[in-house]
Amino acid sequence: MIKNFSDHAANERTYLAWVRTGVTVMAFGFLVEKFDIFLIYIARALHKVNRSHASPHTAQIIGMGLVFLGILMMIMATIRFTWTGKILDESAIRDRGNNLPYVLMVGALALMGIVLLFYLTHISNHP
Repeated sequence: MIKNFSDHAANERTYLAWVRTGVTVMAFGFLVEKFDIFLIYIARALHKVNRSHASPHTAQIIGMGLVFLGILMMIMATIRFTWTGKILDESAIRDRGNNLPYVLMVGALALMGIVLLFYLTHISNHP
């Protein structure tokens, strides 16, 4: 029997949830980047080529930023998983650690969401 099995199982479930979230954020970033290419193709097909209201690279920057944040999530989740696994086996009481990197990561995701919202609003307001 594994010592503190239920705690280790909870740690593993949390880790897998973070990994799934990271993969989802990466997939969403890929979708944002490719959807802009789809919009450009449709605009050209409908003879509405004027897309001077938005930089053609804006969706690429947002998409790549989301992919980068998804990768960062998985790296941070792996570090936290191994750190927590070691602490669960110790008998000493320790501090839970610094949450600032996680708060910054969530802030960066929120900022990307706000930028994406303004970008999509800007596109829909200009034919």
